[in-house]
Amino acid sequence: MEHITLLLGIVIITALVFDFTNGFHDTANAMATTISTGALKPKTAVAMSAVLNLVGAFMSVEVAKTISKGLVNEEGIQPEVIFAALVGAILWNLLTWLVGLPSSSSHALMGGLIGAAVASAGLGAVNGDTLVTKVLIPAIAAPLVAGLAAMLATKVTYKFDDKVGEKTSAKGYRAGQIASAGLVSLAHGTNDAQKTMGIITLALIAGGAIAPDANPPLWVILSAGVAIALGTYLGGWRIIRTMGKGLTDLQPQQGFAAQTSAATVILASSNLGFSLSTTHSCSGAVMGAGLGRKGGVVRWSTATRMFIAWGLTLPAAALVSAGAELVMRTGDIGIAAVTVFLIGSCLAIWLVSRRQVVDHTNVNDVNDAPADATAEPGVVTTAIAAVTVPPTTAAAGTTAAVTVEDLKATIPASTATPAAPAAAV
Repeated sequence: MEHITLLLGIVIITALVFDFTNGFHDTANAMATTISTGALKPKTAVAMSAVLNLVGAFMSVEVAKTISKGLVNEEGIQPEVIFAALVGAILWNLLTWLVGLPSSSSHALMGGLIGAAVASAGLGAVNGDTLVTKVLIPAIAAPLVAGLAAMLATKVTYKFDDKVGEKTSAKGYRAGQIASAGLVSLAHGTNDAQKTMGIITLALIAGGAIAPDANPPLWVILSAGVAIALGTYLGGWRIIRTMGKGLTDLQPQQGFAAQTSAATVILASSNLGFSLSTTHSCSGAVMGAGLGRKGGVVRWSTATRMFIAWGLTLPAAALVSAGAELVMRTGDIGIAAVTVFLIGSCLAIWLVSRRQVVDHTNVNDVNDAPADATAEPGVVTTAIAAVTVPPTTAAAGTTAAVTVEDLKATIPASTATPAAPAAAV
């Protein structure tokens, strides 16, 4: 192994911690739809995803090269800059996990790297062409392409579904969902584990441990793959709930279409060296699948919150990382202060998360009731409920007779108008 200094060792460990958070933050990308439709049990799903993430880490290093050689200029980048970048990325991952929002770990990492590099060496430290062509454009294109592909695929699957029996269709789509979820997990390992490989390689170059043009060493590839696999197995249940139940209600056909579309986009981008957000791709595919089914809906309030988080990811991580880099300029005291801040913040976020635990036992439980569900029902609501025939008691082809007296009985005396004639009701 290369000569590793103490600071460089801290940076490498912090990078692997980020990789771990990336794993549980992005488990939803591969397994949310499979879990929400019941194709796999939650623990089985995350275990399968973890193994395939590890396998995917060994399939390519093109994205790692984009991070280590393309996004920022290697000259003048010190290990402290990498450490600051990781601080911003980790904190953003944990904050968005806490509130259950699927945001991009990739953009958090790149935002942190950009912010720390600019604070250290100025705007010239960032390669603008690489940022635009391999980060920003894919960030916009990925959810659109994956969403359109999933919407079309959903329409096709439902047309095909009409030609086969419901029982046969259910079995087929269950198997298809498992296979497509595995493909997304493989793609996630191929894309996201490489980002940590690239960061560690950049840190090794900055610390003088390896040559400037070197590819990620084997031990870097292995450690990054293991870290993201362990994080994946832990399961980011809060984000799995949002992706599986919060954006739209998915049937097996839609889950299969969404996962297949997302995996295709992610694998294609990995081979091209695009540092693509798997979160953007999978979220876009889920929304596209929701719109592709006749009568399907997308919960745009949740989607809007998610879009806002996407837009804030790069600048928020950049600002935190820039601040961390400025503090660390004071020397060892600054590095120690940033380290304590990172550990304390992580602990505080974890403690807050324990107030309302989401895990494999309740990940599919969603409380759709409005905030004021406990309030007294109003007059109109009560009257509508009175004329609604319960499906368990109304026979087919019959109608229920509701008298004026019945309706009047449902209206509280305090809200009724004294002078109103009965016929007005």
